[in-house]
Amino acid sequence: MRLGVLDVGSNTVHLLVVDAHPGARPLPAHSHKAELRLAELIDDEGAISDAGVERLIAVIKDALEAAEDKGVEEVLPFATSAVREAPNADDVLARVHHETGITLPVLTGDEEARLTFLAARRWFGWSSGKLLVLDIGGGSLEVAYGMDEDPVVASSVPLGAGRLTTAWLPGDPSDPADVRALRRHVRTEIARTVGDFARHGEPDRTVATSKTFKQLARIAGAARSAEGLYTQRTLSRKALEDWVPRLAEMTSAQRAALPGVSEGRASQLLAGALVAEAAMDLYGVDELDICPWALREGVILRRLDHLPTG
Repeated sequence: MRLGVLDVGSNTVHLLVVDAHPGARPLPAHSHKAELRLAELIDDEGAISDAGVERLIAVIKDALEAAEDKGVEEVLPFATSAVREAPNADDVLARVHHETGITLPVLTGDEEARLTFLAARRWFGWSSGKLLVLDIGGGSLEVAYGMDEDPVVASSVPLGAGRLTTAWLPGDPSDPADVRALRRHVRTEIARTVGDFARHGEPDRTVATSKTFKQLARIAGAARSAEGLYTQRTLSRKALEDWVPRLAEMTSAQRAALPGVSEGRASQLLAGALVAEAAMDLYGVDELDICPWALREGVILRRLDHLPTG
């Protein structure tokens, strides 16, 4: 069957269309993205603004039209932290349903972490042993650890690259004092979670998903996306530590000129790098592997698991 997963994230609304059936890997058939950056469309109380809701509805309508054009049998929609944490989330979801006809489920942070972990486990397989999975989104950082397909511990912390950029780094380039303040904040928040994971022992492999980690790996020398999904890509803590001060001195335009960095994400890259560096340091990770699959694939895999076979 042809499935479409509609991911309403903090940065983008992304429709991923796949051809899939139980027991086989989903084959990507089409990708439709629209920049949304909901984290930047909130008011002083944290509510999604009227302009943000109108933009959200417009891009969802476009995505649903794309799904229809591509012959999608079932759309699996979900929203993440930007909607989840908005005080007007219920009103936003009601308007989305009224205007588009879809019910938009909102994943909890724990569900995000667990579904992303499932995708990483399926990609790397059982031979990868105990996995530690890190994911930096626009609104939150998800961390999960375990031996099986469901992690034994999962955590979601409000340390997304978009959220932190808006709240902590107003300048372009960023003020060094703001960067130091954000670095302290990030490390304090991550340190609170470390004990929950440390008691389960060292992972056999650490994996990172998300656009932030992919871009950081690329500027640190990893292969281009054009070289394919199956090309191994890694990111070392040493390379990241070398890049963070350089990113801090750059403007958004200068970051956008770096290999693999999109213009729309360039402003958020420094905040994302600070989170990545802190997570690798505090969790004791010297090097991690970049996983091509993440939350969207996890949602698809979970749906396939519930389809009848035969």
